[in-house]
Amino acid sequence: MAADMERWIVFDSRKTPRSEFDSWLESNAPSQVQRFGDEESGVGPVGWIAVRGLNYCPATGDDLDGLQESWEQLLSSGRPVTFQTVKELALNHGVLTGKWLMHLDFGFKVDHAWECLARAALDGKIDTAKVSPRDPKSGGDGKHVICVYNNNFTDEREVMQLDNVIRATGIKCSLSYKPDVYTYLGIYRNNRWKMCPTIYESKFDLERVPRRSHIVNKVTNLEVT
Repeated sequence: MAADMERWIVFDSRKTPRSEFDSWLESNAPSQVQRFGDEESGVGPVGWIAVRGLNYCPATGDDLDGLQESWEQLLSSGRPVTFQTVKELALNHGVLTGKWLMHLDFGFKVDHAWECLARAALDGKIDTAKVSPRDPKSGGDGKHVICVYNNNFTDEREVMQLDNVIRATGIKCSLSYKPDVYTYLGIYRNNRWKMCPTIYESKFDLERVPRRSHIVNKVTNLEVT
């Protein structure tokens, strides 16, 4: 969440000529952009690098204040905190966006994956995607995260279609899917409600014909077909 409050480097396909994209992409490769900026040149911290597609539309109906109030009421009520109760809050307050996540090593892998997804956004196949810049403080084991968004995490067909679009760009690494409402409510790994912080897991299966993802609903532990 802290990164969201810092400077974003954004290519907005709705406003910026397509002819400028290649040079923008080259200048802002995630393996080269420093998370904490450059003090000598006066460049401040960078939270995210993002591409907004032609169909990108900022969320306007989400009631985050109301969501937080209802969350506090849920916690004090003694009702169980489950996927269904959180989903109910999300529907009541219009907080329905979610994202497929992938974690990639520094260097060529993240730059290549990001280019594939950024071009898909440029072509209107993805509404919006973002990638974290390089964080030298994380050491050699640090990774970048790429997030690819859709509008409604409760629409399983929509979520699966986005997985198909991501895979069609050539991405074969494991993906996990997280509703944004989990982030807003602080539902992360090892939370006290013992909820899994993601609701789908996608693994690309090279042995399947035709090749496609093996996706598991982590709420029900059932394969999604």
